[in-house]
Amino acid sequence: MTIENLQFDPTDPAIIDNPFPLFAQLQQDAPVHWSDKARGWVVTRFEDCKAILLNKRFSSERMKPFFESLSEEQRARVKNLESSVGLWAVFLDPPDHTRLRGLLNRSFTSQAVNDMAPNIADIVHDLIDKASAQPQLEFIRDIAYRIPAAVIMEMLGAPRSEMENFKTWSDELGLFVGSSRVTADKYARAEAAVMRMSEAFQDLIAERRLKPRADLITDLIRAEENGKVLDEQELIATCILLLFAGHETTGNMLGTGMYYFMKHPEQWQDLREHPQLGEQTTEEVLRYDGPNAAVTRVASQDIEFRGHHIKKGQRVFAMINAANRDPAMFKDPQRFDIRRTANGSAALGQFAFGHGIHFCIGAPLARLEGRIAFPIFAQRIINPRLVGDEPHWFDSLSFRGLTELPITCEFRARQGS
Repeated sequence: MTIENLQFDPTDPAIIDNPFPLFAQLQQDAPVHWSDKARGWVVTRFEDCKAILLNKRFSSERMKPFFESLSEEQRARVKNLESSVGLWAVFLDPPDHTRLRGLLNRSFTSQAVNDMAPNIADIVHDLIDKASAQPQLEFIRDIAYRIPAAVIMEMLGAPRSEMENFKTWSDELGLFVGSSRVTADKYARAEAAVMRMSEAFQDLIAERRLKPRADLITDLIRAEENGKVLDEQELIATCILLLFAGHETTGNMLGTGMYYFMKHPEQWQDLREHPQLGEQTTEEVLRYDGPNAAVTRVASQDIEFRGHHIKKGQRVFAMINAANRDPAMFKDPQRFDIRRTANGSAALGQFAFGHGIHFCIGAPLARLEGRIAFPIFAQRIINPRLVGDEPHWFDSLSFRGLTELPITCEFRARQGS
């Protein structure tokens, strides 16, 4: 492939499975380029991605223009998507983003996150206990997704008995939010899913108004910033965002981490012998192949960027997973190493959770879940081995994760049991 036609193709199965060789080539030869297949500008170097995320001329407000571009008939078919996803803080610019983020910050506090630590450990152990009775384990379905789903549902106050429904709905919504390139009916499926989620949260919000509880839904109802509160539709949209983002990202991180540990059994053994490496392990999994593959921005005006003319309205994809393997930022970036440090710190400087005002509000919770879960996995899941062929990765430009991960393994009993 010549430099002239070198470009990122998110529909290529080989690129979906392993984009990193292409990323390395792009960083060297075409770090900012227009991709016909992605219908936007693709940026792969660390400092360039950082600059995109910090530049106010690159807007996060990409859902509103999308919905406004539809015909009246098309827009009517996705009215629930527009009234929900269109209100997510992640897709808004200031001042709307500032107000919503301020209200979220009042509820999703560091104290609320840290208080979940004992519950997270219990959830991980309980799921492993249940899995140990099975001859074969589908790690994504049985453990990786269930941990963060149980955690965020408990924090919200949603009944855990509804976990399977919420998981199904979230998967369908992810086809739209994650920019699936090959699912023809993704809009209809996402519309139906968000309608079901809206109905479920509408009922839960009504219950909390009558009988408040110590949970996030109650806190969001009560949250006030400069005399303003979330209206009903904003409440519903925010609950859907927290549930979707709260389990999707972390579930992918845990599943991807297990996959790479099976590829690097010496790292698994190191973590088993040194469980204090939980924080470094989490940071390295996030850096090496994180759950947020790309962040999308839209040029709010014509912009000259790194020698290229980006026109108003064109999309720009900051490829986070490419940036986190930029050799200009990370030594030997293609090596998976849970003992990797930056200036003696486990905080590697990667930005798997974004950068700037849109830094993921759930990042501390995801990191806490990884810091707790990975050492428990290593202690209790012995000699994990992949069953069958190489697993498949999501068809998504924005998200990165495995669709399934069947493994066989032995189990060690819970310490003290």
